[in-house]
Amino acid sequence: MNHFELLAGADGGAELACEGVPLSRIAEAVGTPVYVYSSATLERHYTVLRDALAGAGLKDPLIAFAVKANSNVAVLRTLAALGAGADVVSEGEVRRALAAGVPPARIVFSGVGKTEAEVEFAVRTGVAEINVESEPELHLVDRVAQRLGKRQPVAIRVNPDVAAGGHAKIATGKADNKFGVSFSEAERLYANAANMAGVRPVGVACHIGSQITDLAPMEAAFAKMRGLVERLRAEGLPLERLDLGGGLGVPYFNQPEPPSPADYAAMIARATKGLDVQFAFEPGRVIAANAGVLLARVVHVHERPEGRKFLVLDAAMNDLIRPAMYDAFHDIRPVRPRAGEAVAYDVVGPVCETGDTFTRDRALPPLEAGDLVAFMSAGAYGAAMASEYNSRLLVPEVLVKGAEFAVVRPRPTYDDMLAREATAPWQG
Repeated sequence: MNHFELLAGADGGAELACEGVPLSRIAEAVGTPVYVYSSATLERHYTVLRDALAGAGLKDPLIAFAVKANSNVAVLRTLAALGAGADVVSEGEVRRALAAGVPPARIVFSGVGKTEAEVEFAVRTGVAEINVESEPELHLVDRVAQRLGKRQPVAIRVNPDVAAGGHAKIATGKADNKFGVSFSEAERLYANAANMAGVRPVGVACHIGSQITDLAPMEAAFAKMRGLVERLRAEGLPLERLDLGGGLGVPYFNQPEPPSPADYAAMIARATKGLDVQFAFEPGRVIAANAGVLLARVVHVHERPEGRKFLVLDAAMNDLIRPAMYDAFHDIRPVRPRAGEAVAYDVVGPVCETGDTFTRDRALPPLEAGDLVAFMSAGAYGAAMASEYNSRLLVPEVLVKGAEFAVVRPRPTYDDMLAREATAPWQG
């Protein structure tokens, strides 16, 4: 259940609503395009995953929400109130997590290119774990922590050379991807880390991709990780945490139903049976995707003489780049569905790029200028990847709870946009 359902309107017609708030009410108050998030869906998806992991007997798991999926502070605060941690990949994301009330002891810092300044900020903050992704980075963390008089907990991120993910650009676990180290490197680096004054190795980590709808690649990777844990312990090295990343797929309406959190948890329990470790997970999409929609308005319908119909929206690729970047599918629903036969539309935005095309030949209910439509499953990697390309104002975000809604990132004005820039002194 995603809490975006048709409700009966005052005029007797049906209207798409987020929880108890009609989407047209939000459009009228905030304008379009706008992202709308459901608190109830965020809470439900987190608790279903948490309860599935606990039900499978996994020991005290740290569920660190992947901030890159949705970095809005109000969204993060909603999850932090339930006990969620944060998986971060920049100093900015650390700061967002802290602003949302995530304790430092529940923050995991990942990413292949951490700068010295970012490492220093993370060490000073006291994050639970820095996932080290290369030998130079291990030495960087050791050097920074020693300078600060600290011993920073680290995990060695391993690339298990397992192919997975819904698109080549979101697969992260093959040997030719930039993430992590090989198994042979991991054993050597872990042993070296145990003898360093500035770091304390606490575990190993992996993450093989995003939007994974088959558990077999995950199980293969986790079996390899189990073997690594056993080898390190056989060498007398202490290891307390196994970070298995995220990547569990979500239903994008045109795809087969992905494995449930219960199936996912059961597979992990099976693959790691008897392994006495604390587990860490870094889910993002599975919690946030179906908790959000992008609400847009039809500018006009452009019909070519040969019959092709372009549904031109006020939302564009700068607001939702996933279709242009990943060929991603998003179900598109009219907020107030009209009766009549479905019409095949090319759904496009106003940006000056042919790539600003959300879909081609999509059968939709008949639509007219001024109608509202909702891009479903847009709560992950939507607003977080938005930009001001073509000098379009950054898309705002709204959070709904029951019958209330609040703007949690306002749309800037053109004056705001221009005020961030300045001419050079010699330009007068």
